[in-house]
Amino acid sequence: MKKISTDKAPAAIGPYSQAMVINNMVFTSGQIPVDPATGDIPEGIEAQTNQALTNVKNLLEAAGTSIDNVVKTTVFIQNMSDFSVINEIYQSYFSEPYPARSCVEVAKLPKGVLIEVEAIAEV
Repeated sequence: MKKISTDKAPAAIGPYSQAMVINNMVFTSGQIPVDPATGDIPEGIEAQTNQALTNVKNLLEAAGTSIDNVVKTTVFIQNMSDFSVINEIYQSYFSEPYPARSCVEVAKLPKGVLIEVEAIAEV
């Protein structure tokens, strides 16, 4: 098992790792839309979706893989009404065959963000 850490994704805000690699698979922690360089959270679901997915992409690259090797994502959103907007942006990050995905509406997310994304990828 190997811990993955990068300054190109938000630092952990609790007792967890940004990602872990085991048996050629990387498991990311949920990535919220925090700009790792500034700590800022962008406004609106479009900007937050792009930032969260960019954080996932950067974390996967730090693990020695890429977004092209993602096999499963879980997307947590604050409002299911944002699903179509999120889906459109999500599609710009992934290509066929798309990873398996779950999308769940939740009451609250850390730091009051609108979206959080976690991924499992092959290394």
